[in-house]
Amino acid sequence: MASRLSNGHDQPRFLIWGGNGWIAGHLKRLLEEQGKEVHTTTIRMENREAVFSELFLTKPTHVLNAAGCTGRPNVDWCEDNKTQTVRSNAIGTLNLADACFQANIHCTVFATGCVYQYDKTHPIGGRGYTEEDRPNFEGSFYSLTKSHVEPILSSYPNCLILRLRMPVSDDLHHRNFVTKIIGYDRVVDIPNSNTILHDLLPASIILAEHGETGVYNFTNPGAISHNEVLTLFKEIVRPGLSWKNFTLEEQAKVIKAARSNCTLDVTKLVTKLKEYRYEIPEIHEAYEQCFKRMKAAGIE
Repeated sequence: MASRLSNGHDQPRFLIWGGNGWIAGHLKRLLEEQGKEVHTTTIRMENREAVFSELFLTKPTHVLNAAGCTGRPNVDWCEDNKTQTVRSNAIGTLNLADACFQANIHCTVFATGCVYQYDKTHPIGGRGYTEEDRPNFEGSFYSLTKSHVEPILSSYPNCLILRLRMPVSDDLHHRNFVTKIIGYDRVVDIPNSNTILHDLLPASIILAEHGETGVYNFTNPGAISHNEVLTLFKEIVRPGLSWKNFTLEEQAKVIKAARSNCTLDVTKLVTKLKEYRYEIPEIHEAYEQCFKRMKAAGIE
């Protein structure tokens, strides 16, 4: 899709859904820094009339969907609030994508890669899951809704679906994966794919502006364990940090929903971004850079 779509302007106009959210805030600041026209909304995605009204009034060329239920303080919330989770993550997400399709608007959906778990064909340290692999993790209701909606969503020719995992920002916002694990009494020590927002959010804008569609694993290359993350944080940001480990079996006793542990293959993403001369650092390097930025900002 070209930048001149349905709003009659030459330059792209972005509308971010989930305007009060964490990732939405990062996207808004990024777009403003780039000098782009950006608007936000908190209209419920499942409210079809309100969605069409917002699209008609704002006339965006690109919608960035950063809304949806992830649970507060974590995905365990979704286990006790299933209808609200379905309404947002399934009905709402599809409704917004469909409305954008009818209005000829490109729609980027910030989705999740927490739809897989390590198995015999994708063991720890082995090959990662590609975009073509069928989801095999249904241990949480949150992941279940996401894995069922994605195949339907990907049938829309205007949709770009970006699978984030364990997103990390350059601060200690409570939604930051690092903030969560440094606050736990104990953590599991399993390698996982992670998304460093500083590296990936600019890539999302590039992909959206070039009209890319389809599903992309949206993480830094490689996998990193919780202990490796905490060790780097201790070395660079907080020397006095300490933590303990526990097993998956021990973890299961203190959570309502299981957690996805997996590595995503980002070959498709890396290859596509090379076309636009954009590179994403490997996850260990990315974390080191992230923590150095924290340190420089006075975060402890």
